[in-house]
Amino acid sequence: MFLYKVITMRLRYDNALSLSNDTNLMKLSNRLQTLHSLVSNDYQHIWDCCCDHGFLGVQLLSDNKAPQIHFVDIVPSLMNELEDKLTRYFPQDNSDQQTVTSQWQVYCMDVAAIPLQKHTGKHLVIIAGVGGDLTQKLVDDIHHQHPNTAIDFLLCPVHQQFELRSHLKALKFGLIDEVLIEENRRYYEILLVSNNQGDAEKSQNVNKISSVGDKIWTPSCDGQMKVSQQYKAKTLQHYLRIHQGQEKQGKSSKVKHIIDAYQAI
Repeated sequence: MFLYKVITMRLRYDNALSLSNDTNLMKLSNRLQTLHSLVSNDYQHIWDCCCDHGFLGVQLLSDNKAPQIHFVDIVPSLMNELEDKLTRYFPQDNSDQQTVTSQWQVYCMDVAAIPLQKHTGKHLVIIAGVGGDLTQKLVDDIHHQHPNTAIDFLLCPVHQQFELRSHLKALKFGLIDEVLIEENRRYYEILLVSNNQGDAEKSQNVNKISSVGDKIWTPSCDGQMKVSQQYKAKTLQHYLRIHQGQEKQGKSSKVKHIIDAYQAI
């Protein structure tokens, strides 16, 4: 009976979110599905940052991916609406100690200020859907405020991937996994990285970060091969336009090294 109530309650929440956004039954986009697939059950705290309507975090909450799911965004109206819906459809009742379900918390605040220090355990910080420059700043701020805390970051910037990767290398972060996807004629690199503050055993599964990517250029199927080839061509065209524009203005190219790196793939 209890399980039936939980299932019914969560289906109702899916419907509520779907209706409010004119979508069908919380069907995650390809990008969000891929992000979700990269989240393991190894974390005590998952921070869905710049969460917007909270679609990814809600799915992680529904799947009990971690004991605590934190939703973070700086827009008050979004956070108020999300908290109201979470309160209604995911009530936090600990009276039944035999049932283990994820708890949630909503924060209307700057992502750079998330209070990791108040929570013990392993953290995953998700930052997706913003530019590479903002992603870099947020990662910087979080990392420098918690230099001795083991943190994994799941990142999906909408642009400036080369610059972000290069910066993560400079921070001596390690790569756990990377995926390239196409959605609505746009390409997204998804990076799961570690700040390398974890135990020695974990570091064995962490590789060096490449400024242009590594695994994303060795796809396992023809369809993904086509995606990677198209993405490489589009990326080179982008930087070649910048290079040519700088040359026409009589300026030295600031992107020649990026072009060379992609051409060497």
